[in-house]
Amino acid sequence: MIFPDIDTPAVLVDLDITEANIDRFQGYCAKHGLSVRPHIKTHKLPMLARRQLEAGAIGITCQKISEAEAMIAEGSIDDVLITFNIFGKAKLVRLRALSEKVRLSVVADNTDIVDGLARFFADAPNPLGVLVECDTGAERCGVTTPAQARDLARYIDAQPGVSFLGLMTYPPVGQEVKVQEWLTQAKHEIEEIGLPVHVVSHGGSPGMWKAQDVPIATEYRIGTYIYNDRSLQARGICTWEDCALSVLATVISVPADNRAVIDAGSKVLTSDLLGLEGHGHVLGRPDILVQSLSEEHGVLKAAKIDLSVGDRIQIIPNHACVVTNMVDQIETTRGDSALGSVPVAARGKIQ
Repeated sequence: MIFPDIDTPAVLVDLDITEANIDRFQGYCAKHGLSVRPHIKTHKLPMLARRQLEAGAIGITCQKISEAEAMIAEGSIDDVLITFNIFGKAKLVRLRALSEKVRLSVVADNTDIVDGLARFFADAPNPLGVLVECDTGAERCGVTTPAQARDLARYIDAQPGVSFLGLMTYPPVGQEVKVQEWLTQAKHEIEEIGLPVHVVSHGGSPGMWKAQDVPIATEYRIGTYIYNDRSLQARGICTWEDCALSVLATVISVPADNRAVIDAGSKVLTSDLLGLEGHGHVLGRPDILVQSLSEEHGVLKAAKIDLSVGDRIQIIPNHACVVTNMVDQIETTRGDSALGSVPVAARGKIQ
């Protein structure tokens, strides 16, 4: 039986694979003269953020203030970039308090966000560094032209309490040439008005092995790489052997020769498909399709299911980041050895 002392469903993290993933990409970026600023939204664990910093990361990336608060609670993380527009008094009060504990920088893509930051940092002992978020093709947040990036940089520079730090983008997958051209033009236009561009921050796990193809970047933000998942394996970014996170589940019913039911449903595996068929890859059984999920049940299909009640399986999920946000704790392992549970400190941090 697989890890018989761990109750199911459970999220397993193999620390040997995790550490190898950290070191492999850190070495890759060192070779190409690129700083690494990992995104903790994937693992949400201070112990792994520390491991990333020990490997050479310059700081961490968070998406929400509450994530950052959870990550610095143990006092060993002192450089944080929050890559989300911070809006509203309640959040700005917390952001100001956070800035007094760590070296902090944020992003903005409009003047309303900048005005709020300036208002709450006007009397701060040090200005808050702000990066202009740029939409280089992913069509999420971000100014949509280099000229808009220039204008917002100028606006930031004119406000009290904040200082223009550089540019940030979440790039479209596979469009490195376009991203390089966009950021190069924006940097040129900003420098033409006399403002230095200290940081150009970009990245994402799907493009990790092409990081050098955007040489204007000074740092690479990356999250899923630490665990990897089925979506990255499907893109050829990693192998199954590089996937550190899996869901351990038990077969609780075998209603037909071609069907079985496990005790892991959407509350563990999530409903994310990311363009894939099924809800995960069953290790050792590529013939099995994780066909459907309800909250507590997962339905497996195969020409011949060949499973019995009580059997255990490990599933590589489609999207590791969402899975870790589903559970209060993960179970750490090294190979076949179970090491114990670790609470997911930044779980559910949405504000």
